[in-house]
Amino acid sequence: MTDLSGKVALVTGGSRGIGRAIVSELAAAGCRVAVVATSEKSAEAGAQAAIDAGAEGKGYAADVSDAGRAQEVVEDLVATWGGVDILVNNAGVTRDTVLMRMSDEDIDSVVDTNLKGTLYYCRAVTKPMMKARSGSIVNISSIVGITGNAGQSNYAAAKAGIFGLTRSLASELGSRGIRVNAIAPGYIDTDMTSGLPEKVKEVSLQRIPLSRFGQPADIARGVRFLVSEAGSYVTGTTLVIDGGMSL
Repeated sequence: MTDLSGKVALVTGGSRGIGRAIVSELAAAGCRVAVVATSEKSAEAGAQAAIDAGAEGKGYAADVSDAGRAQEVVEDLVATWGGVDILVNNAGVTRDTVLMRMSDEDIDSVVDTNLKGTLYYCRAVTKPMMKARSGSIVNISSIVGITGNAGQSNYAAAKAGIFGLTRSLASELGSRGIRVNAIAPGYIDTDMTSGLPEKVKEVSLQRIPLSRFGQPADIARGVRFLVSEAGSYVTGTTLVIDGGMSL
């Protein structure tokens, strides 16, 4: 039910953490996986994760907030591998502080990467997916977009925007056989969270009914379900994977 042999997947932010786990999961399921990361070295590392999992891998150095580059990446991928069956928008950044102290650059960088980058790559794959009359898009959001979080107004706004984008695009593309869903991860143990103060980690853990932090593989398995035949009747929804943290 979750075999993805012959599919072509494009994963943004796929060089580490959640993104790298998604790359490995899709590659293990049979996908050829292209990885977008901010540098050549990172993109190559992401592609290597696909290769290590037994699949073909390809890396693209790109800033996801560059709309023109998004189009170039997709056009090259279509030319090389014949299409794009799966898009996972995972690239994200944080610039945390209370709104009163938040600079324009703090706002722009977070919105440009998390929200506009997602829009650009969704737009770029729309034409080849419509031509194929099939495809699956998964946008990685956050429970912060649902619950909010002090000191993360920019991040919460961008991640909440992804929910609206996901539902709207699912409505637009459903008749062409293209499904669009989102995942809202909770506290996932990655490089991004490892630097948090121990007190913050303790408080966060107390809020999780399953009494553990999530792992990147927990999100990757959710992606695999949504893009596979097992999730073929699921579109326009948000899969919350947070151990119950948002209850």
